[in-house]
Amino acid sequence: MKFTTYRTVLHCIKLFILLSFIAIPTNLSAQNTSDSDVNLSKTPPRIIRACCAFGYDLKIWGVPFVSIDQVISIDELSDHHYMGKKSEGTGTIYTNKGGFIDVGHLRDQIDWTRYLYTTILNSKGKGEIILPLRNEAGRKTLYLNIPEELSNSDCILLAGKITYDLSLWHEISTWYGASTIPFIPEKFSSFSVEDVYSNLLGIHIGMKTLKSKLPFNKAATMIIESTLDSLDVVKTAKETYDAYDAINNKWYTNKKRIPSSKITLKRDPNVLSSSRPWIIPNQTNNNNESITLDVPLLNTKGELLTNYYQFTIDLNYRFPVEEIFPGRESSLINQDDFSVLLNRIGNEIQVMEQSVLTERKESLRK
Repeated sequence: MKFTTYRTVLHCIKLFILLSFIAIPTNLSAQNTSDSDVNLSKTPPRIIRACCAFGYDLKIWGVPFVSIDQVISIDELSDHHYMGKKSEGTGTIYTNKGGFIDVGHLRDQIDWTRYLYTTILNSKGKGEIILPLRNEAGRKTLYLNIPEELSNSDCILLAGKITYDLSLWHEISTWYGASTIPFIPEKFSSFSVEDVYSNLLGIHIGMKTLKSKLPFNKAATMIIESTLDSLDVVKTAKETYDAYDAINNKWYTNKKRIPSSKITLKRDPNVLSSSRPWIIPNQTNNNNESITLDVPLLNTKGELLTNYYQFTIDLNYRFPVEEIFPGRESSLINQDDFSVLLNRIGNEIQVMEQSVLTERKESLRK
């Protein structure tokens, strides 16, 4: 028996506890008629669509006769729909200039960028606006202070930056034990080589979509297609399977079972200001053609976008706060603290990768 998405499999394990994603109300309401389908009375769920584990033919601990297969082809993408629709294609697809792309992640960040952009427009000139977000390894809160004169272009850039912070926190929090499903840790997918790049690609597409004069869904559909084409997307699912086969037991392994953290063999925490694609070396591909994506950091005047917001997390017990932030009396951090966490995670990833290499050498000796 084979399931097409990681979320579908987890549904079979825990009766889909994702139904517990109940939106948290805010004091904002939509005013922009062009965004009348953006419901600002509720924050979106952290994960809107099915996300994907990196690799295929992955098995789950304690669930026999089930394997995860999430590969799709370019012909299966279908139209984009704000906040998701069953007809949308999600899964992973390989591109020669952007590596593996998780289309579910990409679509989610497009929609989060739109939601936050509309929220920002609705907050202009109102002073400090407080937006409570769902708990994720701690209580998350977004504080906005948007001047009336902030240009539309800067509002779009700001939405992209905040969306990136939220997506990056998901990677950090899952490294420290946060999970969608209770008792099923997601560390096995944290900072996998496609996650952050797919998120940032979705943000760039979302920002382009917001500049389009076309209806949002139509613009997003067209820009997703053109962007993947610009990344030299493969035309068939078989080519993505072949790409996975080329790095099986190098970047990931299907010899371990979910949720083992040893499924993912390579991770990329060097993502604070940009994300590079992981390209599979072969005779026909020139790695110099790969496209690195930059995080929007500055407005059109060269000023820091962090001047207009603060994203805070009141860390829970999973974080050794005193060890990570010596001398800090509070467990409250913000987006400016991410660099400290990423440096620590980077060191831990190196230790983990070295441990896997040592384990392999010892097994070969036997």
